[in-house]
Amino acid sequence: MVLTDKIAKTSPETPRLDSAQSQRYNGVAHFTARSVIYRYSTSFGMATRLLSQPVRGQVEDIYALVRLADEIVDGVAAEAGCTPEQIRHSLDELEQQTEWAMQHGFSSNLVVHAFARTARATGISAELTRPFFASMRADITETVHTPESFASYVYGSAEVVGLMCLEAFLADGTFSSAERESFVEGARALGAAFQKVNFLRDLAADLDGLGRAYFPDVDVSQLTETGKMALVANIDADLAVSARAVARLPKSSRRAVYLAQLLFAELNRRVAKTPVEVIKTRRIRVPGLTKLWLLLTAISGRVRFK
Repeated sequence: MVLTDKIAKTSPETPRLDSAQSQRYNGVAHFTARSVIYRYSTSFGMATRLLSQPVRGQVEDIYALVRLADEIVDGVAAEAGCTPEQIRHSLDELEQQTEWAMQHGFSSNLVVHAFARTARATGISAELTRPFFASMRADITETVHTPESFASYVYGSAEVVGLMCLEAFLADGTFSSAERESFVEGARALGAAFQKVNFLRDLAADLDGLGRAYFPDVDVSQLTETGKMALVANIDADLAVSARAVARLPKSSRRAVYLAQLLFAELNRRVAKTPVEVIKTRRIRVPGLTKLWLLLTAISGRVRFK
């Protein structure tokens, strides 16, 4: 897969916002966006801190938009009493704001403004944002999935997020078509693994709290140890694909992505070791001390890439 239809990076012909006022607005927008990842995800936040600038800031901007959309369909909008129709309208409006800002370089929504600046700088296009919003929209109406709808959902909700981050990772380098294809394969596999292991550890919460069963042909109430291990093996296969690409990433992003891989591989191992009846009742986590050890491992590079 070769990404196409990219928005051109800023060039002399592209309007620039260089004034002190614009720089201040851009700074506030990014400050708003960057706070999101560190409040919502200790794992992603820890990994993101290992990125070099400007990649770190760009990934913070990407995460903020993704989280904002997710909160619309899963969080505060429903808690505020919004109907499914109102939630869909809010999500549609966010997508429209995002595409307009990606084209024009401005939004009154600070998170959207920060994301749009990153998109224009790295080449992220609507080819990636549209599948993402389509998957978010599916969460409003779809409570069960077929194998086909599940694959489409995982691509839009997770794999394209990995591809957005990949655009930031590769923005300042020159790579052959074969190298880019390898990176794309790895980014998609890692995104899919992240999403699937989160689905697996959140089986009860997704079904009881949100009324959703993501894995096709899986009845949570009837899930057996054998069925659980089949899902674990599928996630491990995705992680094995992504691991092959991590070692070839630019130094500015390699350690961060490696840490993310280690964290979710550890989570999958813990899910594998946890009886299925326990998984049905509580969320599995990686303890803080284990996360710290994995952080030190990623920083030191003591574990070789395969």
